[in-house]
Order: sequence, then structure tokens, then C-alpha cells
Amino acid sequence: MRDWNLKPELDDLRAQGLWRELKPLDEVEGVVVRRDGRELVNFSSNDYLGVSSSKEVREALAQGMAKQGGGSGASRLVCGTHRVHAKLEEAIAEFKKTQAALCFSSGYAVALGTIPALVGKGDTLILDKLCHACLVDAARLSGATIRVFPHNHLDKLARLLETATGRVLIVTESIFSMDGDAAALRDLVELKEKHGAWLLLDEAHAVGVIGPQGRGLSAALGLEDRIELHMGTLSKALGLSGGYLAASRQVIDWLINRARSFIYSTAPPPFLAHAAGEMLKRMAGEEGEKRRQKLREHAHCLRKLLNIPEHPAAIYPLIFGRESQAMQVSKSLLEAGFLVPAIRYPTVARGQARLRITLSAAHDEGQIEQLAGVLGKMVQEKP
Repeated sequence: MRDWNLKPELDDLRAQGLWRELKPLDEVEGVVVRRDGRELVNFSSNDYLGVSSSKEVREALAQGMAKQGGGSGASRLVCGTHRVHAKLEEAIAEFKKTQAALCFSSGYAVALGTIPALVGKGDTLILDKLCHACLVDAARLSGATIRVFPHNHLDKLARLLETATGRVLIVTESIFSMDGDAAALRDLVELKEKHGAWLLLDEAHAVGVIGPQGRGLSAALGLEDRIELHMGTLSKALGLSGGYLAASRQVIDWLINRARSFIYSTAPPPFLAHAAGEMLKRMAGEEGEKRRQKLREHAHCLRKLLNIPEHPAAIYPLIFGRESQAMQVSKSLLEAGFLVPAIRYPTVARGQARLRITLSAAHDEGQIEQLAGVLGKMVQEKP
């Protein structure tokens, strides 16, 4: 019988440079955070538009709490669906140009509910190799035959499509979370249509940031109506919490009846749904466009200072390879007043340890110049 003592395995994580621990922040004010008495400029958050601790989001949450109170009281199918949930889902569907939408407690829950509800034994799931862990876990849970193509390698995808059986679902991200690059979406859509497959597109790192009204890469390329399943989040550019799936009315009705992570979870608090609706409206409007413009200016500034090739996201990886080196550079940045944690296996492949720099509209040019100055010296010293 296997020993339940986990100490050897924990010691092994430490030895490999893969040890992780929780490090609470004491205060958050925009991109400035305080931890253990130190003030740090945060370049690791997904708060791309800089709204998570803004006056606007605080007011929206307070309004929702005053009107709706605390928790929802039950799962959605029992008595946990409040009118404000329905209004938010109508607003998301309008925003994403689909017939309907369904909200979940998190983006992870969207994947785990949606994918196994739509495909199973006898079907084929084809994923980009760099898909987020939630998409991979959902694929495994589904029972479908899983095939993986190298990142953005559409020739390999085409070959996999030729031998796929049953319902065929392609899964990819629009903007990839660890590299910040984009899916070859136009070619991918044409391929899936040629072979009669469906596409699930995770726009977690694109919604709010890219495209008209911040509607994502699919909108930027004019492909919204050619994609069956639009997955997104309220937890990044919108500064709150939760996830959604936008699709046809038929698909959403099926998920209401079959998505286990939706059916068997207590509904998100109605005050949160109210705040999400308010922030969606703001971020799709003039205020959101001003923040997106500021984010684009910051991205241009960082790219110029560090001589980084242009790409559409607010994510910039600096790959060191060895876990120990990424950890050391992260520690040096911390000492210089910047919060940029190292990203290591299993979040990225072995030998691909990195710093993942993320920008926010709440940064200012001086903070970006200071970070670039420190990083520039470190990159020059990198073997």
C-alpha cells in the first residue's frame, strides 16, 4: 500500500525549483500593491483595463449589494436564478452577437461544464497544444477521443480532421495566456467549416482588450458568426469574477440541462451579476475605448524599449528556460520594486520557465520605463 506521507514529494518539488506557496497581498490600489510592508508595482495581473479596484467597479458592487443582498441562495435550477442573472446573460449575448449566453462561477467551470456536455465517447476533440489547463481537463473528462496539434500548426490540424470520427470539436484560445500570441483564427475557421467541425474559442485574454468594443479577436477579424462556441471571462479585463459561454439558443438550453458545473453549483451572487452587467456596459463604451487606447500606448512603449516584436495582446513572455534562473530574475525584480512572479512547469513546458509580463491601462509610462530599464540589464546578462 502506498505511503500517505507527502514530505518526500514536497521535498522533490523544492529540489526542482517547482515549490509554490501563497503570498497574500495586504493592499491593492490599481497596479500598486503592498505585501509584507513593501510597495510593489504589479506587472503580473490580468486586470488589463485597470478596473478591478477602480471607483467604478466599487460603486457597481455597492449598488448590487444594496439591491440584491448577498448570496443567491441556491443553484440556478432550484431558485438561484435572479432576474439580474438573466439580464447579464442577455447583455453578454448581445455583446458577443449570439442568440444566448450562460454564466458560470468561473472560466474553469465553463470549460468543465461545456465540453463534456457536447462531446463524449465516439466523438473527437482536437486541441491546440498550448490550450489552457481548464480546456485540457475538460477534454479528458469528456471521454471523447483527444487529439493535439502543435501550436498553430494548421497542416497537422488538417490531417487530424481527415481521420476524426463522430462529432468533432476543435478547441483553441484566441490569445494564448502564456505567450500572448494569437490563434491563426481565419485559417482555422475555414478548416473547421471544410470538415464540418465545431469550434470552441476561449477569448479570456482578448475580451475587453481587442476588437470593436473589446469584443475579442473573433470580432476584430469579422468571424463572430462563423464560430459556434464563444467562451469568455468576467475575471480579467472586466475586473470581477466568473465566466460565460455564448452560443445558439439550442446550445445554451442543452447546457442548462447537461452542464454539471452549472447545474450543481450555487449560483454566483446576484450583486456580482449586477456589477458585471454595469462593467460590461462601461467597457463596451467610450470609457472602455479610452482604457484600451491607453493599454495600446503602454504596449507600444514596452515593445519599443525592449525591442519586442508587435503582437495584439497585453502579455509579454521573457523565457529563461531553467526554473532556477527565472526564479532568480523574479527575485531581483522584487527587490527592485516590481511584482513579476516566475511561471514554471507544469503551467508551461519543462525548460520553458519564464517571466510573464502583463500590462494594464492603470500603469503609467514612468513605471513601464523603470521596469524596462531593470529588465534591459537583466536580458543583456542572460546567458
